[in-house]
Parts: sequence; C-alpha cells; structure tokens
Amino acid sequence: MKKDERDLLDVLKFELNFLEKGGYGRSPREPWRSRYIFEDSPTCMNYDSKDHRDPCAECVLMQLVPLEFRAAEIPCRYIPINPQGDTLDSLYRYADQFETEEIFGNWLRVTIAKLEEQRQEHRNNPAGPAAPGAGESAGEPLFHSHHPKCANPACQSAFHWLGGGKFFRFRPDSPTPSSETLVSRPPAEPRGVRHYWLCERCSHVFSLAYDENQGVVLKLLRPELPAETSPKHLTAAS
Repeated sequence: MKKDERDLLDVLKFELNFLEKGGYGRSPREPWRSRYIFEDSPTCMNYDSKDHRDPCAECVLMQLVPLEFRAAEIPCRYIPINPQGDTLDSLYRYADQFETEEIFGNWLRVTIAKLEEQRQEHRNNPAGPAAPGAGESAGEPLFHSHHPKCANPACQSAFHWLGGGKFFRFRPDSPTPSSETLVSRPPAEPRGVRHYWLCERCSHVFSLAYDENQGVVLKLLRPELPAETSPKHLTAAS
C-alpha cells in the first residue's frame, strides 16, 4: 500500500480540465449509467483498477473530506462543494448531471484559486513563521480553544480546512507522533489522543516532538540555523 504523494492543487487542476473537456460524458462501455465525479476520472487513485485497490484513506482528496465522513465507503462523495453544504452524494439524489457538473466546476475553480493565492502568499513571504523564542516552546493542541490555530505559540495563523500545513497526532501511550500533510480536519482518533497543526509556513521551519519533561514541543527542522532568522508569524493550534 503506497500513500498518495500527489499535489492537491495539481490534482484539482487536472480534474477541472477533465470536467471541462467532457470527461464525464457517457461511457461507450457503460452507456446505461451516469458517470460518478472523481470515481470515474483518472484523478481517482483506483481509476480503472478492479484488483488490488488502494484504500481511500491514502488518497490526496481525503484532505478535503470532513472528519465525520472519512470512514464512508466513498469519502470523496462527502466533500462540501458549495456554501449550502451540498456534496456529490446529495447532488446525486436531487440534481441532474448538468447541474451537478456545474456546481462541481464552480467549486473546483474557487478552490484552485484559493490554493494558488495561499501559495503565492507563501512565495511572497518566504521568511516564514516566527520562532517562538529561545529554547524549545511547547506546542498547543489544535482543539485547545474555541479558535483553533497553529501549534507554534508565536504564530497567529488560524486553522482553516483548506489552509495547508501539517497535522500531528500524539497518543498518550506513545511519545512517537504520526504526521500527515493535510488541508483538512484531522481524522478521528482514540480517546485521549491530541491533535496538533502547524500552518503551511511554520511546517517548513518546524516539526513537533515529544519531550519527557515538557511534553509536545516545537523543533527546528534545520537546527544549524539560528532561531531568530526563522520566519515571522505563527500561533498555537487548539
């Protein structure tokens, strides 16, 4: 089983191109049924694969699936694609193919533009996130407060499900974290597990590690560089 290492922005751009070129028209092999968005596109990591299918949990699109639907059989059907909260699953129930594709296409264009804007902002401000100060600073859990933000105490970046960055999960019975580069909400975990999130800029400068005395702390990815030169702008996620 191999994790999907594709870039989310590239995948969405490919999907938009596929949609606009009529990729979801009737299939010569199965002309009796409508096409399913994502599932019937080369975007799908299991496209045209009948044997040895990889689990959807490994797909890059899981970054966009809300927490409560990640265990669904086909999670990508539950990505919210308009302000009203419609999903592909709900559109399949009441909308025709034309309307579904129109709503989905609008969502793709808005999401692509947002991701491009975020990346451009990062390129324009390569200095990155602010160092939390001398020594190692304790990271703050994502759901520690009513206003989730970056785990770096010196950063004020508010958590957003399309904001990029990296999630970390620390189990109480193990100091070894698991981390994922995601743009979505963290997956459900056993009781007692704490989630941490470093924003896009901070995740290029810091990681999180467990210290027996301090708990979860920020660590410079390149400790040979002085912390004072690290980017400016970060906050702890709660």
